[in-house]
Formats: sequence, structure tokens, C-alpha cells
Amino acid sequence: MGRYVTVSTKIRRELFEEAKRLGINISELLRRTLEEEIRRRRLMSLEESLKKMHNVLSKIDVNEVVELIREDRETR
Repeated sequence: MGRYVTVSTKIRRELFEEAKRLGINISELLRRTLEEEIRRRRLMSLEESLKKMHNVLSKIDVNEVVELIREDRETR
């Protein structure tokens, strides 16, 4: 299992008491929410990278690549 750190935050007492009354596991909720936000931001970063690569990849002639692969296979 990985190493852990403790993270704390302040919330209004009423909010804490209401969560407790409703049986909300605050630690689990915060952990899951943070994991989802990290996943969401990683996807956003990946989308940005793909958009940047699209400009480069769109310049590649697929037919030329296919022809080069065929030529390479024939020489082996």
C-alpha cells in the first residue's frame, strides 16, 4: 500500500453535523472526489495534447506511410 498524508480543511460546524447526521463518511467522500477531479484533469490534459498533435498528424500522408511500410516489408 502507498504512503499516506493527512489533509485537513475547515468547514462550518453545521455542515459537519449535517453530514454526520446523514451518515456521510467525509474522509471517503473527499478521497473519492479528489480522485475523480484528478482523473478529470488528466483527461483534459490528454485532450489538449491530442489537439496539439492533431496539427502535426494531419500533415502526414497516410498513403505514403502505407507505401513505405510495404516497401520495407518487401526488402526483408
